[in-house]
Amino acid sequence: MSRSQLVAEHLPLLRRYARALTGNQASGDAYVAAMLEALLQDPTLLDEKRGARTGLFRLFTQIWNSVSVNENKDEPMSQAASERRLSNITPLARQAFLLLSLEGFSEEEVAHILDKDVGEVRELTGVAGRELASEIATDVLIIEDETFIAMDLESLVKNLGHNVIGVARTHTDAIALAKTKKPGLILADIQLADGSSGLEAVNELLKTFEVPVVFITAYPERFLTGERPEPAFLISKPFQPAMVSAVASQALFFQRNSRNRTPRAAAS
Repeated sequence: MSRSQLVAEHLPLLRRYARALTGNQASGDAYVAAMLEALLQDPTLLDEKRGARTGLFRLFTQIWNSVSVNENKDEPMSQAASERRLSNITPLARQAFLLLSLEGFSEEEVAHILDKDVGEVRELTGVAGRELASEIATDVLIIEDETFIAMDLESLVKNLGHNVIGVARTHTDAIALAKTKKPGLILADIQLADGSSGLEAVNELLKTFEVPVVFITAYPERFLTGERPEPAFLISKPFQPAMVSAVASQALFFQRNSRNRTPRAAAS
């Protein structure tokens, strides 16, 4: 397999990680594009000592730490813009936790990616664990037609301290439940058994109120192409509890930062 084929093989999940770090598709994909551009200019940047995937994530992290892709360098940055960017930076502890829980790297691989030692990685994940424990509880709507998966998600969400307002198995059920009580977080399967779409249900709900959404699918590569509007937060089936916990927490992290900025913006 050529180097370009190796890179292409791992791009979808790198996009997933990048979107989770930035909180949206556009920014995440822009950082991945910046990494690819750097790699095209200098192929030796890819460190394959621990495999191509680990090397790609390590190179991406170097780009992430050194470049503000969305910053307009022709305009001075205002204090408000600077505060907004800083508040949206995913802390190192969460980076370590996402690499372990979402992407499934070992502690040794995470240490290599972040240029830390294993002891530091363990300390970082401990910090992330304490952040998760202090996460503000919210009301969660689950859109999932598979009974056992829905039960697993409901149990997991409750164990994280959240309240489940209901489980919707169709597009129609999701709309009806959300009208009964507005959720603070949605966990949604993309393709439902009756032929309806969890993605369409979420898009309809987002027309009336803002809420962080984590999509769950058995075919994540279909929604990580970067060629069309795609989910920012995505986990794949089968999932591990830590994976759902990490991504749900990250989605709430961005929502909380957005809310914290609102009074400051209004005052100005």
